[in-house]
Amino acid sequence: MTTLSCCSPTRPRGPDGKLGNVDKIFDFISENPMAAVIVAGEIGFWVFIVAGLIARYPLKLRRTSIVLLAATPLVDVVVLVATMIDISRGAEASLIHGLAAVYLGFSVVFGPSMIRWADVRFAHRFAGGPAPVKRPKRGKERERHEWREWGKCVLSSAIASAVLLVLVFMIGGFDKAQPLLGWLPRLGVVTSIWFVTGPLWVLLSPAKKKEEVSR
Repeated sequence: MTTLSCCSPTRPRGPDGKLGNVDKIFDFISENPMAAVIVAGEIGFWVFIVAGLIARYPLKLRRTSIVLLAATPLVDVVVLVATMIDISRGAEASLIHGLAAVYLGFSVVFGPSMIRWADVRFAHRFAGGPAPVKRPKRGKERERHEWREWGKCVLSSAIASAVLLVLVFMIGGFDKAQPLLGWLPRLGVVTSIWFVTGPLWVLLSPAKKKEEVSR
């Protein structure tokens, strides 16, 4: 009888001995629990929305739908609490913690409009509601749309920045919080690019100039 050596299970590898892309993702999430929280938060956000709209239209359970849709902000609370708990337990500040703050800021501001976007389409599909109105292509309506969306981007960045600064305060030092502080200029870049490709582009677009000349 031969003795078999007991080896720890290993994941299957490709011909080159490297892990596949899926395995790399699992490894990344296992090494960065906050990444799993963010992914779960985004999934949970849409699960609440879809479940709420299914309850409202196909199932005609309006009260249930109100409860489910009202629960979507809880996802943001969970992400925020998980981030603060992780930091308070001594976790080293990372880009993932900063990403959680950015996710929170944009989810809080853009969440209601995303719910309205989905609600209009569900109502049209299951309740005979009006067809979704397409984004205006030009004119004053397009300008107002772009300015409104950019304003939401600015507000999202402001909320994210505030959360980042709270996390920096919890860590207790700017030296340890560099991965978090690095998100502040990134938010500035995102806001600037959004402004250039949104309101500014519409204001200076050839279509707008042509329209003004025709008048």
